[in-house]
Amino acid sequence: MLQLVNVEVRYHEVILVIRGISLEVQPGQIVSLLGANGAGKTTILKAISGILHHEDGKVSEGFVNFQGRRIDKLEPYATAEAGILHVMEGRRIFEHLSVEENLLTGAIMHGNGKTHSDLEKVYTYFPKLASVRKRTAGYLSGGEQQMVVIGRALMGRPKLFLLDEPSLGIAPLLIKEIFDILNAINRDEGISMLVVEQNARIALDFSNYGYVLENGRIVLDGPSDKIKQNEDIKEFYLGLSELGSRRSYKDFKHYSRRKRWL
Repeated sequence: MLQLVNVEVRYHEVILVIRGISLEVQPGQIVSLLGANGAGKTTILKAISGILHHEDGKVSEGFVNFQGRRIDKLEPYATAEAGILHVMEGRRIFEHLSVEENLLTGAIMHGNGKTHSDLEKVYTYFPKLASVRKRTAGYLSGGEQQMVVIGRALMGRPKLFLLDEPSLGIAPLLIKEIFDILNAINRDEGISMLVVEQNARIALDFSNYGYVLENGRIVLDGPSDKIKQNEDIKEFYLGLSELGSRRSYKDFKHYSRRKRWL
């Protein structure tokens, strides 16, 4: 469905950020992209959705294919029309519009009379939004705003969701609710998902397959259950010792063992 083949990304023609990455997302699959801040996760999503072009960046080597079509040269609107919807980090909503008006902007590509049924589908997945549909979106909680941006993307009838840090700044109970809903959307609608998430535990529990990025390179990939058993993932991403117990800040303070993949 989605393939990145030996992709390199440069900003301003000279700054190499992504270094020969290859990954894929199969139809109906949920794939997680893990890594520390600055590893290049968000840049990969922008390279797929086309936003990179507007930040003086480009895919300088390799290519991105979606359903047999090369897309790394497309503008963001063309990528969205192809079926890829990018839910960006930071809950980019129209704060002065109501919840329902925000959702309706997601249907701009599909003026074919099915907008009402699409809207009701969003409210079925996100009943909280139905109860606040007339409220100004800027006054919602962080979790509710995240529901709005996911619902707005769903209005675009995507084939693939790109989700950038969906748990960022959200209360733990709402995080669980949002990921449960995303699982239901994946199961019921067959929408594939590529998710960037700092919380490795949530990401690996949510996904079928995972990739780990370090300094713009993929250093580990495999089924999520298998990645969770990797000793370096346990120690550096899940905060567990080799015996499976949680490590404290004191334990890490003077800790200097290098990751085995470096």
